[in-house]
Amino acid sequence: QVQLVESGGGLVQAGGSLRLSCAASGRTFSRYVMGWFRQAPGKEREFVAAINWNGGSTTYADSVKGRFTISRDNAKNTVYLQMNSLKPEDTAVYYCAAAPRVVVTTISGDYSYWGQGTQVTVSS
Repeated sequence: QVQLVESGGGLVQAGGSLRLSCAASGRTFSRYVMGWFRQAPGKEREFVAAINWNGGSTTYADSVKGRFTISRDNAKNTVYLQMNSLKPEDTAVYYCAAAPRVVVTTISGDYSYWGQGTQVTVSS
């Protein structure tokens, strides 16, 4: 079992930055691919970014590539999402998720554990 708790969301102006954190419980954090997803009002949940167990492999949605960076600290059981140059269309609830895999995946169905989400609002 893995429990995930996100933090770091909030209200920011367009062009600003936020860093989301996701703290995981359990001693097997390093065995999981970690991902970030988001869901805007009235839209389906979509993939944002994912990272493999040691940070050596990452993948991003085209909409955030070059602006967002995912990273992890296995010693702290934490994964981060640094978000720069934020746009109003980045407004959503952001979810952290864990997948029992070796290779990064963009498919939400591959993720077994999910956090409760943190709200990110970008004003224009």
